[in-house]
Amino acid sequence: MAAIVCLLLAICTVEAAWPVVSEDRPLDQQVRAALAKAATYLQSISTHGGYVGIYSRDLQQRYGEGLYEKAGASEIWVQPPGTPSIGKAMLRTHRVTGDQQYLAIARDAGLALAWGQRTVGGWDHRVDLSAFAPHIPPQKADGHCTLDDRITQGALSFLLDLDDLLDEDWLTQTVDLGLRYMLESQYPNGGWPQWYPLRGGYHDHYTFNDNTINDCIAVLLEAHGRYGRPELLAAARRGGDFIILSQGQPPQAGWAQQYGQDLKPAWARKYEPPAICSAVTARNIRTLIDLYRYTDDERYLDPVPDAIAWLDSSEIASKLWARFYEIGSNRPIYGDRDGLIHYDYDELSEERKKGYAWRANFAGGIKELYRRAIADGTDGMAQAASSGPSPAQIGRIEDILERQDVRGRWSSDRIYIRDFVHNINALCAYLEHVLPD
Repeated sequence: MAAIVCLLLAICTVEAAWPVVSEDRPLDQQVRAALAKAATYLQSISTHGGYVGIYSRDLQQRYGEGLYEKAGASEIWVQPPGTPSIGKAMLRTHRVTGDQQYLAIARDAGLALAWGQRTVGGWDHRVDLSAFAPHIPPQKADGHCTLDDRITQGALSFLLDLDDLLDEDWLTQTVDLGLRYMLESQYPNGGWPQWYPLRGGYHDHYTFNDNTINDCIAVLLEAHGRYGRPELLAAARRGGDFIILSQGQPPQAGWAQQYGQDLKPAWARKYEPPAICSAVTARNIRTLIDLYRYTDDERYLDPVPDAIAWLDSSEIASKLWARFYEIGSNRPIYGDRDGLIHYDYDELSEERKKGYAWRANFAGGIKELYRRAIADGTDGMAQAASSGPSPAQIGRIEDILERQDVRGRWSSDRIYIRDFVHNINALCAYLEHVLPD
């Protein structure tokens, strides 16, 4: 009898993943239930509305982007996938379901970010909310802010979305200050540094690495589309002018990850030598196409054919590019923490082989994107009508539902916010397909 009692207790308290897929309820109802459970769980673990990137299952250990970045008990994370990523996901869930619960969670995330905004208007990787008080205006601190890894741009993009739905003074002031920061941090020639206020070294370089300049342009176009302020569009266009200005000459008509004040490719970290970068080149082509579609200015397309020609000549295998190519010789090069340039990938330390994307399909789809831009013109941003979810998408949704546990989590040894963001967005995409407009 004791064994049976123990077994029943274990069954009642188990936290393993219990399937939520049910043949008795339509799939869209199951998706709605899964979204509600996920949101309730997220709300229960938030820190004044904010989140870090990784939690231990008992919530006693908290981390930022990776397990090497331990977060304090009152800290939240801005770097994706952190607080802005959850905020965006909750706003999408609110839009597709109409449920105010999700808007409330997004508002809490926005208020946490408002407290973390620096006095100059941007954000750092993390925010300490130990002095947070929800009923007084956000208290902002001095300090450097970063445009790296979509940190400031991602926070501002989420707050722009939130401002579509809420008319609150603290939010208006936060958005206005953030947009002022985007304008103030831009160099006169249209580029942006990695950090602002400037802090010296490679942080002051004109920076394409990690989408820095690309994300600055994107968020300015978002803001201009909402508010119509001409200075925002002018700044985005100056960013496009900088992309054109910094392009290499044929036959190496690509771009480097960062440039010094002399507009020459420059060193950053010890494993990031001056080089023409395939990943940056592909992203810059995408940004130029976005600017063309937004402005109808064909000069943003002028650099693209030469850049594509360089990418075509630089494949190291079918649909495979090295990240870096030596200036002049166009040989693939690699870096390590020894600060030397390596021509053989196998010479790299295991730590750097695993810790950096040296080779990948960096330019996949670029030529087709350019062809569509030429064929469709500025109407190319219109979304094609959906024919409904595919069998593959339905299969993915069922898998997401089956892996969600009874507490609303997707977790294994740890709880990753990136999994919540990915799965919530996938569930929302399904509902967007199946629900009437």
